[in-house]
Amino acid sequence: MQNQKIYDIVGIGIGPFNLGLAALCAPINGLSTLFLDQASEFNWHPGMMLSDATLQVPFMADLVTLADPTSSYSFLNYLKQTDRLYKFYIREDFFVLRKEYNAYCRWAISHLPNCQFEQKVTAIHYKDGIYEVERINQSSGSTETIFTKKIVLGTGTGPKVPDFVKPALHKNAIHSSEYLRFKQSILQQKTVTIVGSGQSAAEIFYDLLPETENGLQLKWFTRPDRFFPMEYSKLTLELTSPEYVDHFYNLTDAKRKQLLSKQNSLFKGINFDLINQIFDKLYELSVDGEKINVELMPNCQLNNLTENDGSYQLDFYHTESEKDFSVATDFVILATGYKYNEPKFLTPIQDRIGRNADGLFQVHRNYAIDVNGDEIFVQNAELHTHGFVTPDLGMGAYRNASIINAVLGFEIYKVEKRIAFQQFSIADEKQELELAEEQIQFTVGRDL
Repeated sequence: MQNQKIYDIVGIGIGPFNLGLAALCAPINGLSTLFLDQASEFNWHPGMMLSDATLQVPFMADLVTLADPTSSYSFLNYLKQTDRLYKFYIREDFFVLRKEYNAYCRWAISHLPNCQFEQKVTAIHYKDGIYEVERINQSSGSTETIFTKKIVLGTGTGPKVPDFVKPALHKNAIHSSEYLRFKQSILQQKTVTIVGSGQSAAEIFYDLLPETENGLQLKWFTRPDRFFPMEYSKLTLELTSPEYVDHFYNLTDAKRKQLLSKQNSLFKGINFDLINQIFDKLYELSVDGEKINVELMPNCQLNNLTENDGSYQLDFYHTESEKDFSVATDFVILATGYKYNEPKFLTPIQDRIGRNADGLFQVHRNYAIDVNGDEIFVQNAELHTHGFVTPDLGMGAYRNASIINAVLGFEIYKVEKRIAFQQFSIADEKQELELAEEQIQFTVGRDL
């Protein structure tokens, strides 16, 4: 390790969260960082890059703005530099098109020398206070070991599908993340069935609705008792706040699980406007009085999928009628969400990672998972400890500011402690004292 460069931070995975971290780290003098991703380039959910699909959060939930509104990596600066600022102003819509958000992220990467692609991390080792990150260049096949003091895991989530479905995948049964790649094949089918309750299911259903006029039989089944919208009232949005994260974090594991099971409408629902657009389209299709080629049914739990001569049988249980029934279809689209998959390259350093009783990461309040609480940080892997805001793009800059401040040991990015009008917990004198002491430490560090 002699004469080897030692980075302050190595980020593994370059999705929006670690990309935001790279952008916030870039202007900090003396902070040495490197971010690696095994993909050939940045492309955010390409299988769902529908032309009219938007983010579910306003444009201020970009890579940096909520941590540093003056950053040159903001979405507004991207618009200015690409001659689109006035067009966006005239559009008068806070919700960015998904394809434009993707373009914005690619623009940011083009200005960040600390982001490298086609770099697959194969293992991480720990020696004498330094992490050794082994990587392979997927283009050349060459290998290299990188040395770093801190690691930030941003490897993201992967498609979640029931185990009984996996043998049939990539034939005529796909996860929603692959929708656009299979769309031409889908349009050749007679019957298409969507299973799922969230935004992806709704977007695909709406995208395919016009094809029902050409004879396509379109079906949509969902487990909840209704096609529910994402709750977006302002007092509810206060739950995406540092105070609520503090409140949730200090609850027992059992209480956290209970709360998460009841909070689907806060982060897994459908955009309210899209639900209305779907209804309006269905109404339009029904005007001539003919039966439309559509079937929608809530309360349907998928229990099995079997393939038979190129078609599929879906076995459902209706949770309110308490009856089993089956549906035949030519193509299945599973909008069943995503889950965190722990990367295998962590195996050599398992003894440095804290676990809870369920074997999940024991995530500290500052997003660290190592036993010392200040060496290995996670992005979007702390749903069980920090709550439903974990995958929210709007909290990415807050989390990144917290991680950077923890790495540096002082507050270089201002992190809001109190933003909500509500009080989520009974006042705890000890917690208030700790908060005051933390603020004093940051202030002293900044003065030094």
